Amino acid sequence: MESLVVMINLFGAVALLLFGLAQVRDGATRALGARLRSGLASSTRGSVRSFTSGLAATIALQSSTATALMVASFVERDLIAPAMAQIVLLGANVGTAITAWIVSTGIEWISPLLILVGIIFYRRASTVSKGIGSALLGVGLMLLSLHLLGLATEPLRDSPALGAFIRLLDNAWFVALLFSAALAALSSSSLAVVMLIVSLAAAGALSPGLTVALVLGANLGGALPPVLSTLKAPAAARRVTLGNLLVRAVGCIAALPLAGQIGALLNDLPFSPAIMPVDAHLAFNIALAIIAWPLTPLVSRLMARLIADDPKSEDGPRFLDAQALGTPVVALANATREVLGIGDMIEKMLISCEKAFTTDNLAPLKEVAALEKRVDQLQQEVKIYLSRLGRDTGEVNDRRSIAIIEYAINLEHTGDIIEKGLVEQITKKVSKGLTFSDDGFKELKSLFDMTIDNLRIGQTIFVTGDAGLARQLMEVKVNVRRLEKQSSGRHLERLRDGRPESLLTSSLHLDMLRDLKRINAHIVSVAHPILDEGGLLIESRLRSGAKSEI
Repeated sequence: MESLVVMINLFGAVALLLFGLAQVRDGATRALGARLRSGLASSTRGSVRSFTSGLAATIALQSSTATALMVASFVERDLIAPAMAQIVLLGANVGTAITAWIVSTGIEWISPLLILVGIIFYRRASTVSKGIGSALLGVGLMLLSLHLLGLATEPLRDSPALGAFIRLLDNAWFVALLFSAALAALSSSSLAVVMLIVSLAAAGALSPGLTVALVLGANLGGALPPVLSTLKAPAAARRVTLGNLLVRAVGCIAALPLAGQIGALLNDLPFSPAIMPVDAHLAFNIALAIIAWPLTPLVSRLMARLIADDPKSEDGPRFLDAQALGTPVVALANATREVLGIGDMIEKMLISCEKAFTTDNLAPLKEVAALEKRVDQLQQEVKIYLSRLGRDTGEVNDRRSIAIIEYAINLEHTGDIIEKGLVEQITKKVSKGLTFSDDGFKELKSLFDMTIDNLRIGQTIFVTGDAGLARQLMEVKVNVRRLEKQSSGRHLERLRDGRPESLLTSSLHLDMLRDLKRINAHIVSVAHPILDEGGLLIESRLRSGAKSEI
């Protein structure tokens, strides 16, 4: 019974430590998430900055796994070079070791204060305050869990069963490494396993050599969760996490035969033997960073050979050539061609909706969701591509880049309106067998045709920058607004006349009018930069007499 109580206390303390780590990670993400991601992405232009950004991000998040997944996603989007990503992860590994060293220096007494302050911050209204409170609460719980771990492992000092198990591991360091690696992988936290090793070492249960072997296993196991999380990710992301695992594995294999000598050396340092595991953890990661740093380009090339490029997908961008980024004019032309393709997809979605509306057949709507997903993906790719152009491309190129991004965003909003508005409304009409009045049907059909024509004009304006067509499109916007008002008015008259088909389809009619009007507003936006540059717009309205100026 006593053994059961000891195990419950031990596992409970470990669970509290993992919960505290999760609270710190969630709190830091909530308080600093956007800044942390943007800072990490922008601080990787040099190797030293890459290393320090990885170290700082991991100390803030209390998770090298979270940092690894974030960096892998950046590499996937070409925001970070693969070699720089490996250096970021070397910094992340050192960050985890520094965190372990700090929390094991006997500051458990401050945990009640941190928990109290964390609760006070968490009860505030702002998101940032809640994030700070959650992080402080997590740190307090982590320190409290270390105190509980010390109490839980104290009875193990005289445990015959633990003694026999430790002796078994002491005679098989490789098995001890694998055992510790499995614990770190299962808990998704090398820090938690190192803290458990600290508690066992403080209880006098571990020899110096075995302590080093277990710490090496915790380091190896900590690299496994990012690999498992990116198994289905693009090749660029998998290369980063697998490269990090390879570096750690080689380091662990090289250090394991020297575990006895390393343990004896650390044991002779003028520090408490109880924190020897965190000393080993920190020393290993610093040494690994120093040795692996110059080899990161080699690791990246090796990963590129081991993991083949993803097969080209039709869903991906066709014209966004990274090699053209050195020539802004060519890169802008490539982005323009890509956005034209997005506009073609929007036209296809509108035609499918009109066909389903006029024929009462839902089959044409089946491809709308897939097209909208591609629109979302491609407009994101265009924004990332143009963001890599830099800031010194010239005023004309800057304006063109902004115009391309704005048009892509408006097309993406149009896709959302089609999928979440028109498709649902047409589906409701067909599935419930509703019919519009002849007048209402003709009005909506006319607005559908006008919207598709306007999109085609907008595509032409986007490429040519023709001011005459831009003015024509702006005038069409006024016509659309007038048509929508007239149709709404006539629909109200039909309702007053008590026409049954109008009563049944009233909300559908008005919703479709509203959504088609919104789509036209997004399409017309392509004319704004051209007319504004020519001084023909005042707060999105045409100047009176502008017609004679063109």
